[in-house]
Amino acid sequence: MSAAAFDDVLAGGRGEDGALVFESGEPARPAVFVPFPGDLDPRVQSALIGAGISGLYGHQADVWEAAQRGEHVCVSTGTASGKSLAFTLPVLAAVCERKTARALYIYPTKALAQDQARALRAYGLGLRPAVYDGDTPREQRHLVRRFANPILTNPDMLHVGVLPNHRRWADVLSNLTHVVIDEAHTYRGVFGSHVALVLRRLRRVCALYGCEPQFLLASATIANPAEACAALTGLDVRVVDRDGAPRAPRRVAFWDTPLLDEAEGTRGSALGEAAGLLAALTARGLRTICFVKSRKASELVFRFARESLVSAGREDVAERLAPYRAGYTAEERRRIEGDLVSGRLLGVVATEALELGVDVGLLDCALAIGFPGTVASLRQQWGRAGRRGEGLALLVPGADALDRYFINHPEALLGRANEAAILDPSNPEIRIGHLRAAAHELPLTDADDDVLGGGALSAAEPLVEAGELLRTPAGLAWRGAGSPAGQISLRSGSADAIAVVERGTGTLLGMLEQERAFSTVHEGAVYLHRGETYLAETLDLSDRVALVTPFDGPWYTQPRRETDTSIVRALSGPVQCCGVELSYGEVEVSDQVVAYERRSLPEGRRLDTVPLDLPSRHFSTRALWFVPPDELMEEAGGDLLGALHAAEHALISVLPLLAMCDRWDIGGLSTNLHPQTLRPTVFVYDGHAGGVGIAQRGHDRFAELVASAARVVGDCRCRDGCPSCVQSPKCGNLNEMLDKGAAARLLGAMERAQAVPPAGVSRG
Repeated sequence: MSAAAFDDVLAGGRGEDGALVFESGEPARPAVFVPFPGDLDPRVQSALIGAGISGLYGHQADVWEAAQRGEHVCVSTGTASGKSLAFTLPVLAAVCERKTARALYIYPTKALAQDQARALRAYGLGLRPAVYDGDTPREQRHLVRRFANPILTNPDMLHVGVLPNHRRWADVLSNLTHVVIDEAHTYRGVFGSHVALVLRRLRRVCALYGCEPQFLLASATIANPAEACAALTGLDVRVVDRDGAPRAPRRVAFWDTPLLDEAEGTRGSALGEAAGLLAALTARGLRTICFVKSRKASELVFRFARESLVSAGREDVAERLAPYRAGYTAEERRRIEGDLVSGRLLGVVATEALELGVDVGLLDCALAIGFPGTVASLRQQWGRAGRRGEGLALLVPGADALDRYFINHPEALLGRANEAAILDPSNPEIRIGHLRAAAHELPLTDADDDVLGGGALSAAEPLVEAGELLRTPAGLAWRGAGSPAGQISLRSGSADAIAVVERGTGTLLGMLEQERAFSTVHEGAVYLHRGETYLAETLDLSDRVALVTPFDGPWYTQPRRETDTSIVRALSGPVQCCGVELSYGEVEVSDQVVAYERRSLPEGRRLDTVPLDLPSRHFSTRALWFVPPDELMEEAGGDLLGALHAAEHALISVLPLLAMCDRWDIGGLSTNLHPQTLRPTVFVYDGHAGGVGIAQRGHDRFAELVASAARVVGDCRCRDGCPSCVQSPKCGNLNEMLDKGAAARLLGAMERAQAVPPAGVSRG
């Protein structure tokens, strides 16, 4: 039935000018089953058989064997491949062997922890799973510490709830046999670097109680699982990536939005197209999940699809749709999840909250509305489809560069390896706060270099000089009042993070690094948070808080910045690559928001420019930079600065293809005469102080980066540049001084110049 229904829906988009621009199929894959391991406790075998499991997939058996050898293990396989059972088997065996055994399960979301707690209860065997997070009533928390095995929590609660209060957790920590880290690929960038230090602090406190737990990790398939897991835990981790789970056949389709103005590059609404597809699929009885990027988008697609079904006389189907997003109560989310599993719901429009491993039952179709930022995330979303037969995976692109790149080059997406997860727990800006927290937990000594990273004790010396740490016979101890962990936001690389608070309700919407706060929540800024719109009323730098109110006005704002970049020292290069002199190293960035423009909706007409008086920000980070020779610039022609500026934007737009990051994590500068190189120069740098390895990834695979940028610009059909090629939503010059044609010629010449990569630089 599914195949015929798929054909019925897709047929409407076929044809020379149709919306369906690509179709392909992925074959089914049989399961690789192996018998239960001979050393598996009979009680565990009986529990598995009672749950309908008569054997293991190959990768589950591999994880068991590695765990039995005492290795730390990461299972890196596809969606719905049974990773949860793989990492739970050693925990079940430990609990059967020793009643006092405890395990800690760490999940990135509350929903996932709740879902997995339900699954663990089904095994019996003396398991007493309990969730310990911000929603756990205070009067129940001591019961969790006393009785639960395993305890399911998240990095934030481990950071501020468990470690600073480790004496209350002594029984758990002294009997901790396993630490499970699910969805390990989500811990990347600044967040991942913080979590890596939280996990090192956990290992350090466990050692105080004579415990050395085994780490079991699960990840989506990424390019560097061994490297990423080692960076996350500080341990050598054995990777199991032989996926023995079965996979149903899947159809993949790309459904484009209509081109409204070729010269300007404007297109129809991706949300409208998605709503039409959702209505058509669910009207044919196909259980469908539609992934969007914001709460507002989830509500709009849901509303449009429901209205379409009602107007077609299908109220019965309209009543079986629902949105799913942050902001709903836990009870509402649990009800929607249950309705999906039971089949009462036919369609759900969800943010990335359902991308991770929450059980949502057997679905036929998965629609991704806009490329989610990484290939790994897209495959996670698509993996939701096809669990009861053939599945349909659909991509409806948005307007930005990566979406257009993949819609024009489907093979570049389908044949692409997943990105690398990049994190850097040695980042001094991030580590310093965790050294404070670690010293509060127990004094710092020379031995901590082995856990907290080389040079940890030396890095703490400025805290001694500042009077925050005190030299004692036991080591460097915290001398302040209260726990310093509460002053560290795991989502920010800066200790000067700004809290964004809704004035009317006092709700904390999020934390922003101060340099980002200057450009997004300055007085008068229109601020977007999870698809909702707010107007920033005040930005108080002394109290580090921005007050915002809900906003529904007919304009948006764009900041105007002045940026300068100076080279501190080169760590690599210069080398010849792609016909330019390429370098990588430390840079100092100064950035000042000097004004903002108000622009009308929807046409973007400038209404006025409002000056601002904000301090300039200075931070050290890592960057790649290149200097093109005269002959390349002559070949590019056009406006010199416009060519460099547009090329910089294109390179930044495709760098997330190589590192799992957001373009907002990357900064850039282009100049026709840099005072240190004395030449035209383009910089691409990590947007966070200290850097987390993003620019280094771009440097190491520079030729691939250039080739991807050249295709993005060269393939775009707009005349002078648009968001699909060289315009950037975060440009400090508001996308002025851009020469798309000259940038296309420059990037094309650089790509052609890379016939043979020089030593030390990968072509990708």
